[in-house]
This record gives sequence, structure tokens and C-alpha cells, in this order.
Amino acid sequence: MTLPSSIPVRPVAGKPSPEAVALMDKRWRWRYLMLAPHRLGFFLAMVVLVASGGWWALVQLARSTGWDGVYYALSPTTVHAAVMVMGFIPLFFAGFLFTAGPKWLGVEPLPPRNLLAPLAAQAAGWLLWLVGAHWRIGAALAGLALAGAGLAWMTALFAGRLRISRVEDQLHARVIAAACLVGCLCLAGLWLSLAVGTQALARAFVYTGLWGFVVVVYVTVAHRMIPFFTSSALPLVQVWRPSWVLWFMLAAALMQAAATWIERANVPLQGWGPPWTLVLGTLQLLVGGVLVWLAGVWGLVQSLKNRLLAMLHIGFLWLGLSFLLAGSSHWLAWRYGMPVLGLAPLHALTMGCLASLMLAMVTRVSCGHSGRALVADRIAWGLFWMLQMAVALRIAAELPGLFGVAWAWVLPAAACLWAVTMGLWGARLGCWYGCLRADGRPG
Repeated sequence: MTLPSSIPVRPVAGKPSPEAVALMDKRWRWRYLMLAPHRLGFFLAMVVLVASGGWWALVQLARSTGWDGVYYALSPTTVHAAVMVMGFIPLFFAGFLFTAGPKWLGVEPLPPRNLLAPLAAQAAGWLLWLVGAHWRIGAALAGLALAGAGLAWMTALFAGRLRISRVEDQLHARVIAAACLVGCLCLAGLWLSLAVGTQALARAFVYTGLWGFVVVVYVTVAHRMIPFFTSSALPLVQVWRPSWVLWFMLAAALMQAAATWIERANVPLQGWGPPWTLVLGTLQLLVGGVLVWLAGVWGLVQSLKNRLLAMLHIGFLWLGLSFLLAGSSHWLAWRYGMPVLGLAPLHALTMGCLASLMLAMVTRVSCGHSGRALVADRIAWGLFWMLQMAVALRIAAELPGLFGVAWAWVLPAAACLWAVTMGLWGARLGCWYGCLRADGRPG
């Protein structure tokens, strides 16, 4: 019996498989941002991050070149501080919380369309904030109000997931929900302060939002996730996250928030300035020492074998270093009677710790939920070290003696390096969010 050389194959009726869809459509589409919460939240965060980074680099270049053709309706320092603390970071929080949060709480995840309005309001509000800074204060305040409304809406949605949860361990989610409420109150306080023209009070609300909202969320997620990720990648390292570690980090953050208001009340001018400076500096040194010790206990050295894990651990290490710098700054100020390290501790926290953890965590989530390997490839690893160079430059900018006449260009160089790093990172991951998963799976 002779078999035919070819047998016609009829296509199977029905819809194509996810793998086939992924192969058929490799284009970037807006509607694919609605396939999962992290896609929408992270993409909008990237838009605000890249826009704010580019704007600040241009401001620094204008200052250094002496170009005075830029009109400011608001202090650019206040605009920069607000958008860096409360702008893109809550949008990254949203992408993470509405992806991992339902798993923590044992509830159904919200459809991404339910998040579109609150997250888009935040992104649009912060972009208007940047435009209003050079146009008119009313536009900036309108943008801030829109962003605040979006954050409040997002907080209510997360609180709703928490309310219907029946799992026993809700500690981390409850702390995060409380921190989000603090963030809403700080944005309201910032708006009122600017509306009445009190810049110093506005900065106090920004710093309170930094410590009482952003840092609280960061350390809470770090307490839950860093030991887990480390143990998963390095089986010889056991999960170790006692509750006292979380409460210690929360107390340290609240101490910094309280110090903001003590200094705002001019307590150092009321007769106990040096004792207050030394007490706060000593506490910061103690906290920094414990946090550096904790970084070692959580597997800092072992993590260096795994690039993606190392990025997380190095980012957390910066938290301890920022406290050590802050404590040293207070002691040096007492010794010499003048500020010595300036804003170096603040940027060790924001750029060193928060941005490094942001880059590491968002890269990890984006790889895992786009069907890619959970590794930091050469591009991600290179971007991470570009960020570390920007941090080093920004800290060095507080030490003019290191650079002599070239010191005036160190700060613009740090701002430009930050803008380039975040721009490249944002462009790369932004391309992922609008495309189907590489493995064809849903999400």
C-alpha cells in the first residue's frame, strides 16, 4: 500500500492558543496595558518618572549655565521634592499592590479597568504639576488636587480588598493601607500650604510623606519580600523576618517624620539645640548600624552571586547607610557649628535606597509577568550601576572641596545621569507593558 506524499491538514476549529496569539501579534498596543494591574500602574509611573527626571535635568543645566529665561510659578526645589516623593512612586506601589496584594489577602484581584481612573488621575495630575510650575500656580494646584484625588481613590480600592479579606496574617497589608492614608493627608497638607504661600510648611508635608508614607511602604514590603526572594534563590539562606524587625523599621521612619515637625517648630532655637542634635544624631547612628547588620543577616554577601537579588540587597543596604550619614551629619554639625553633609543623607535614602529597590523590584515583577526569565541581564545590571554612579555624584555634590572649580557641574551631571538612566529603563520596560507576554500566557 502506497501512502500519499502529503496529507492536507485542516485547521482546528476554535480560537488560537495564547502562544499562537503571542506569535501573531508582537506590536505594542494601548489596550494591552489593561491586561494586568502591573502593566497600567508601572507604565503610568514610568511616564511620570521619565518626565520629572528630564525636567529636573533641564532645571539644573539652566541654573549652571546662568540662563535666566525660565519662569517659575513655584519654587523648583519644592516642585522637584513633591514629584520625586509623591509622584511616580505611588503609581509603582499601585502596580505592585494590586498584583501581589490580592495574593497576600486571599481575595480576587481587581480588574485593571477599575484602576484606570485613579491611576490616570495621578499621572495626569503630576504632569500638570510640572507644567504649572512654569505657567501659573493655579494650574500646579489643580494638578496636585487631581493627583491627591487619584491617590485617595487608589487607597480606598486597596482598603476595600483588605476589608473583604479573611486571611489571618494581614499585618503588612494593614500597615501599607495606613501609610497610604498618611500619604493622602500629606498631599492635602501640601496643597493647603502652597495655597496660602507657606513654602517651609509645604516641604514639611513632603518630608512627612516621604517618611510616613513612602518609606513605611518600602520597609513593609522589604520585610515581607526580601527574605522570601532570598530564600527562594538561595536555599541555604533561611527566611528570617521576625515582627520586631518590622516594628523597628517603622519606628525609625516615624522618628524621622517626628523630627521634621520638631525642627519645623524651631525647637533647636529654644535653648536645647545641641542636645537635640546629638540625641537625634545618636539615634540615627544606632538605627543605621542595626539596618546594616540586618542587611548582612538577610544575605547581602550571598546575594552577590545573583544579580537580580543583589540589586535588592544593595538597595536595602543604602537605607542603613542613609541613617549613618544622617547621624554623622548631626554630629559633625555640632562639632563644627555648621552643616557639613547637607542633603547627602536625604539622597542616599531617595536615590540610593528607594530608587535602587524600585529598579530591582519593578524589573523583577516585569520580567516574571512578561514571560521572561527572572534574571538581571546585562542591560538591567548596567542601568543599576549607572544609578549607583548618579547616587555617588549626588552625594559628592554636597562636598565642594572634592571638585574645586568643577563643583558647579557635579549636581547637573548627577541629574542628567539620573534622567538618562531612568529614560532608558522606562523606555525598555514601557515596551514590555504594551505587548503580549513572550510566553503567550495571559496577564
